[in-house]
Amino acid sequence: MYVAVKGGERAIENAHRLLANARRGDQSVAEVTLDQISEQLGLAVDRVMSEGSLYDRELAALAIKQARGDLIEAIFLVRAFRATLPRFGASEPVNTGTMRVQRRVSATFKDIPGGQILGPTFDYTHRLLDPSLAQGFVPEAPATSEASTAPTPRVTDILGRDGLIESSPQAEEGAAVGDLTREPLNFPADRDLRLQNLARGDEGFLLAMGYSTQRGYGRNHPFVGEIRFGEVEVEFFAEDVGFAVPLGAIELTECQMVNQFKGSATEAPCFTRGYGLAFGQSERKTMSMALVDRALRARELGEEALAPAQDEEFVMSHSDNVQATGFVEHLKLPHYVDFQSELGLLRKLRKEFAEANAPDAMKEAAE
Repeated sequence: MYVAVKGGERAIENAHRLLANARRGDQSVAEVTLDQISEQLGLAVDRVMSEGSLYDRELAALAIKQARGDLIEAIFLVRAFRATLPRFGASEPVNTGTMRVQRRVSATFKDIPGGQILGPTFDYTHRLLDPSLAQGFVPEAPATSEASTAPTPRVTDILGRDGLIESSPQAEEGAAVGDLTREPLNFPADRDLRLQNLARGDEGFLLAMGYSTQRGYGRNHPFVGEIRFGEVEVEFFAEDVGFAVPLGAIELTECQMVNQFKGSATEAPCFTRGYGLAFGQSERKTMSMALVDRALRARELGEEALAPAQDEEFVMSHSDNVQATGFVEHLKLPHYVDFQSELGLLRKLRKEFAEANAPDAMKEAAE
């Protein structure tokens, strides 16, 4: 047993060296830097920060490099690092209404206060491979203009002034906010925990769940009230000075989804909300999140909950890609004892089956 263990250790150590060489690749090719990853693979960095629950572009870029581009592995690395950090408090809620907007689109109103701002997006590209990018392409400088100082109120606030959309749910004064990073998930879960879960959830899983609601599995007929991407200031209340002090600015994407609601005996018909918020430019993620958030509010709004996206326990228990990866990939680890037990049982059952059917076989042969 000792020899086997030592041999296993040597094999694992060599596997680490093989991984390091595979990660580096052909050493005649220049090594990619963290700045290159952060600047040129920005959307991958944004996803790792969001699902890793840690806003740090350099660390996310390092994780992507270490994981050879495997974003789920990178998310795992970031979460593991995050778990080692001390926590000394919580920031004030960010105000996305004061966002320094880089991109802002609405599918509900053409003319919105502050205007539509297309910003950097794939939405209007032709999805054709561009060979010039392989030759060190230098892009043409974009047109510039003076930054607009016009206010950019959220579309849902505009609808809210006329009572056409439900009020944004307000937390009770002094109520504790759940924290999935420190406490295990329990059901039923309040919306604060659901939104945390969705923000950390796998983008592909949420996309599939959101897509399912559009195909009739929990239909709620959504409109994108607004997607906005830009910088918001983060503040921390310093007890020593008695007021909130700015810590810096971070980039966020926010999606406000507007959904139909037929009303009830006590409430007039109005629109309802689905909400998504994520680090960086994460439009697909926040849209999917908003669709699933609204689907998970079915029972709260008196609707039948029949579809997978409306099942709180199903969605929240399977959305975390780190947990899902761990459970699936653990199947690669040795299961020798379990398999031998199953193999022995199968052989026993087959023997009993053969013995039980042997007389019938002999009788048929005699006939």
